[in-house]
Amino acid sequence: MVHLTDIVLAVTAYLLGSIPFGFLLVKFVRKEDIRQKGSGNIGATNVIRSGARGLGALTFVLDACKGVLAVLLCGWLGSHSSLRPVEHSHALAMGALFAILGHIYPVWLGLKGGKGVATAFGVFVALAPWPALCSLGIFILLFAIFRYVSLGSIVATISFPVFAWILPHRPQGQLMWTVICFLAVLVVYKHRENIVRLLRGTEYRFGKPRAEAA
Repeated sequence: MVHLTDIVLAVTAYLLGSIPFGFLLVKFVRKEDIRQKGSGNIGATNVIRSGARGLGALTFVLDACKGVLAVLLCGWLGSHSSLRPVEHSHALAMGALFAILGHIYPVWLGLKGGKGVATAFGVFVALAPWPALCSLGIFILLFAIFRYVSLGSIVATISFPVFAWILPHRPQGQLMWTVICFLAVLVVYKHRENIVRLLRGTEYRFGKPRAEAA
């Protein structure tokens, strides 16, 4: 049964997650629409590929931070709500789920947002720091070897539920595990076009001319 507290948590996390930092930074600093550049994505990778490396790095940090904030804030609201307090794990799971949904489907941009990698990393850090850092290590390793951001992102996202299960301080509760697995599948799904290009050998590789990647 859905209670008013669940609605408050969902709206709070969604609004935080839906802040399109990549779009806003490029719009205000470079007076450009990042959706008209490269892949058209508002995430950090496309911002970097557009030539704004500093803005891209800042986009990643801010997108990750909003994921952390959404989870922690929902955890606090769930415990201190005057409406109907909910279990801490339940509140954290709600924050994680709707923060990423807000990033991927922001109402401000016609429900066309990013692929959720940076925000998912922030969410995962808030839920289980050590598994999240292990997943980050997987990303760094794969990117260093193959230079494909998408490949590193996909494998790192898939690895998080595994690390969360194996390592200490893993999240508890059926809802939490359901949300973690769903979010991992959702982020991978958002990379479906990248997966096709990886299989065809046409995915963009950092450090190489775009013409060669094509």
